[in-house]
Amino acid sequence: MTAPAKLCELIERFEAHRDAYKSDRYNEAQLREEFINPFFESLGWDVYNRRGYADAYKEVIHEAAIKIGGRTKAPDYCFRAGGGVRSFFVETKKPAVDIGEAVSPAYQLRRYAWSAKLPVSVLTDFEEFAVYDCRIRPSNTDKASVARALFLNYSDYAARWDELVELFSPEAIRRGSLERFVSSKKIKKGTAEVDAAFLDEIETWRNELARCFALRNPGLGQRDLNFAVGRTIDRIVFLRICEDRGVEPYGALQSLLNGTAVYRRLGELFQRADERYNSGLFHFSEERGRSGTPDELTLGLALDDEPLKEILRRLYFPDSPYEFSVFPAEILGQVYEQFLGKVIRLTAGHRAKVELKPEVRKAGGVYYTPSYIVDYIVRHTVGRLLGEEPVGKEPEPSSGAALAADGGDRPAGNGKKRFTPARAAKLRILDPACGSGSFLLGAYEYLLDRHRDWYIADGAEKHARGRNPTLYRSPSDEWRLTTAEKKRILLNNIHGVDIDAQAVEVTKLSLLLKVLEGESGETLDNQLRVFRERALPDLAGNIKCGNSLIGSDFYNGHQLSLFDEDDRWRLNVFDWKDEFPEVFNRPDGGFDAVIGNPPYVRIQTLNKTQPNAVEYFNRHYAASAKGNYDIYLLFVEKGFALLNNAGISGMVCPHKFFTAKYGESLRAHIADHKCLSHVVHFGHQQVFSNATTYTCLVFLNKRGAKRCSIKRIDDIEQWVETGECSTGFVPAVHIGKDAWNFQAGNGSRLMQKLKLMPTTLKTIAQRMAQGIRTSANEVYVVELASIKPRTISCRGPSGKFTLERKTTKKFLQGRDIRRYALRRSSKAVLVPYELKDARMILMEENELRDKYPRTYKYLSKHKKRLQSREGGRMRRSDWYAYVYPKNLEIMSQRKILVPDIAERASFALDINGEYAYTSGYGITLKDAVPESDLYVLGLLNSALLDFFLKRVSTVIRGGYVRYFTQYIEQLPFRPIDFSDRKDKNRHDKMVQLVEAMLDLHKKLPKARTEHEKTVIERQINAIDRQIDRLVYELYDLTEEEIAVVEESAGKKTQPHSALGTQPQ
Repeated sequence: MTAPAKLCELIERFEAHRDAYKSDRYNEAQLREEFINPFFESLGWDVYNRRGYADAYKEVIHEAAIKIGGRTKAPDYCFRAGGGVRSFFVETKKPAVDIGEAVSPAYQLRRYAWSAKLPVSVLTDFEEFAVYDCRIRPSNTDKASVARALFLNYSDYAARWDELVELFSPEAIRRGSLERFVSSKKIKKGTAEVDAAFLDEIETWRNELARCFALRNPGLGQRDLNFAVGRTIDRIVFLRICEDRGVEPYGALQSLLNGTAVYRRLGELFQRADERYNSGLFHFSEERGRSGTPDELTLGLALDDEPLKEILRRLYFPDSPYEFSVFPAEILGQVYEQFLGKVIRLTAGHRAKVELKPEVRKAGGVYYTPSYIVDYIVRHTVGRLLGEEPVGKEPEPSSGAALAADGGDRPAGNGKKRFTPARAAKLRILDPACGSGSFLLGAYEYLLDRHRDWYIADGAEKHARGRNPTLYRSPSDEWRLTTAEKKRILLNNIHGVDIDAQAVEVTKLSLLLKVLEGESGETLDNQLRVFRERALPDLAGNIKCGNSLIGSDFYNGHQLSLFDEDDRWRLNVFDWKDEFPEVFNRPDGGFDAVIGNPPYVRIQTLNKTQPNAVEYFNRHYAASAKGNYDIYLLFVEKGFALLNNAGISGMVCPHKFFTAKYGESLRAHIADHKCLSHVVHFGHQQVFSNATTYTCLVFLNKRGAKRCSIKRIDDIEQWVETGECSTGFVPAVHIGKDAWNFQAGNGSRLMQKLKLMPTTLKTIAQRMAQGIRTSANEVYVVELASIKPRTISCRGPSGKFTLERKTTKKFLQGRDIRRYALRRSSKAVLVPYELKDARMILMEENELRDKYPRTYKYLSKHKKRLQSREGGRMRRSDWYAYVYPKNLEIMSQRKILVPDIAERASFALDINGEYAYTSGYGITLKDAVPESDLYVLGLLNSALLDFFLKRVSTVIRGGYVRYFTQYIEQLPFRPIDFSDRKDKNRHDKMVQLVEAMLDLHKKLPKARTEHEKTVIERQINAIDRQIDRLVYELYDLTEEEIAVVEESAGKKTQPHSALGTQPQ
């Protein structure tokens, strides 16, 4: 690509007057206007907002040089490639500064970008252009070259213009150029990104504060200790962020480092904050008209100076790498979500110990909901209710394309609603398990943006006048909502509940910081003079602590005295109507939108700690009726119940309940109400980082839905960037309590056709049996050394030993079962059972000892281990038996085998009934079935039935498919009409092809040369294609349907995911 004329002119001009530009008289403002702005315009950026986007969607944000205590408040430029989301910062210096060597400019830029969690940012004076990898934690001792990933001189720009365009143009960034750029750079081991670093920081604070509070306040109980530590951290974080944003005087906390009595003086700062903000975060005394219980505990505690000084010292230069003015709310939420996963416990000696909450330990950690999921759910609930049509000019969707609306759950009024503040004022939004507040923050941001855009479009000047203005013009000449309007929206619209008191406070903290976003001390003081009230709302009436699932009726029929204080505290019963009377006392009582990511806790886990709660769930929730359910099901049900008659709920949760037995009751409940309006199914794609959780988004509409729109996501990154996914619709009449295997995309019609076939594998199968379970494989499963006619020689940890051959069978694991082949087994399983009258009967101990002394000797050697199985359950006369002796008969029968997990159809034939197996299924056919099992085997391994199974089964991480009975039994079977010669010929042809296939698979492992192996593999592929063509003919597929199957079969790296779930 040839460099544009504008760029060449800039280069020539700089070269011609280089000395003048490098003089001290030439300043940054001149540089930005004359060089930097046109440079980025050449890259395609709308630097001057010529397209007229609303403030929230401008591509380039120019920051005013606001100084706070001698510090610049924000980087010179923020570039946003789509949806108002930051892409990278640019910090400029005048050309007199040597940015190649100067330490301070590089450190300043890196602090900004690292704190904002941007992968890349730029430092430039036009003469030089430095690109930094901002994942690397900055240090004030770093040289300017540290983390520098690219360094260009102005003389390089024209020659390397292609490279710059491919990296920094808006189109390239929307295609992920910055992420690819940094992923190609090795990051130094041990370097933490900002969220991990700040989490480590505040966890260190918690450890120190907990230790010191516990040591200096011996009468402090465990709950009060957790409260004191959590509240102190929240207050410090709030005030420090306010300092960097210019709302509080910079260095107020730092000033406490001088002198003694630090905690007392910190308390005085907190009390002054109460006078200024009115926030529940700083609520220390009763006030008329103010709800919530004041904190009468923390200011009276004792705390040593040194631990507190160390905390405060690490928040300021040079010890702090953080620039809180650009700290994203999302990052703060991620940090706190992890932080809330631990709790402080007091030991018997009144020492503080921080440990994971039991439910978090069981779940394997805490997982924060990504912002694109929050945004999607907010737009498809709150946005639906308000018309989903933003006022003001927006750029075309790019990185936010996943948020585009589908047609499945449109609001009433044929989609003609439009946002107005009056309509929004009627809206009540709830997250019943709000955690760190990510969903409520997302909903609040959505409402703020919509209000601001509407006021501007309706005439900004008129909304900035009067006694109660809703807009004001900022020092950077942007229209912003007044703090009074932001407070009104927050108090009116946003509601949350969480069982964890700390989580409630963190949610409040996140929302309060959002109220102050974009404000400075000056703008805040100006507005306070206008409105004559303190800056922040008290959220005690909006964000509450309680158990969303257990009402005050829990104690009906129970004597309160039976529950001690700790029990009552853990249960934390919550009466919705009492706590939110303004919501439920309306004519149409209930919330308009219920959103969130409910906790995933298996009921077995909860039963160990709160059996009374489980008993309540079982009595009060339809979703609890089946099996070992998970409480996210109860949240889905409760969320729907809390809606008013026109409300919408949207939650992210595992999709396991779509097909699992325990999900049947919730499926029935949803089907009875005909309320399922929209599903986004992620298949085996992972939404949560560092976790393997198979999730979906579920939307329920209280008005009911005639059909449900389905989105199936095969590539999350592509979906987020472009909105690409498979789509479809399911009529409400087809949604019932049976497993939900919703289809989307090109194959949905073919799937419907196959599902309508009357005969399935279940119809013709005598048995579909799981493998054996010995409960002590380390004893029963042995390594084969050699096989003789009557004995087998085995290897073990203590050497070789011999067993009678009649007491063993060859043993297969799932990975040994291949497509048309069984891998030669190196193991055998000991089976102390005999076949009598078609049943496997346990041998009597005397018979075992007399007929098979070697086997009996081996088992006796392990008698103690065998008796200890299942907690000692086998301390009885048949100690050598299997605990669960199921499906033993099928081991000696001719059968089709399939592993329980595979990438593609992998059915094989155990011709002589030689194999026992585990991690798989064995299939035998009914005697009345006239078709050969070789014919059945050919169908099962065909591309067509593989296509079908991947749409009714679960596709898990890596593209593997579950072959459980509940899925394979659905496979459509094509019976043969043996009276029809052509049909019989098709059957016989299939048998012939499968016999050839089995023979080739026997020869393949014996191939001695690469050429011989290649020849056999080519023959296998040719026969595979013949089988597929024969199956297409048998199932009467059209050319279009065949193309759908063939296209699917070609996607080996990204198989289509069924809209089902992963059984455990």
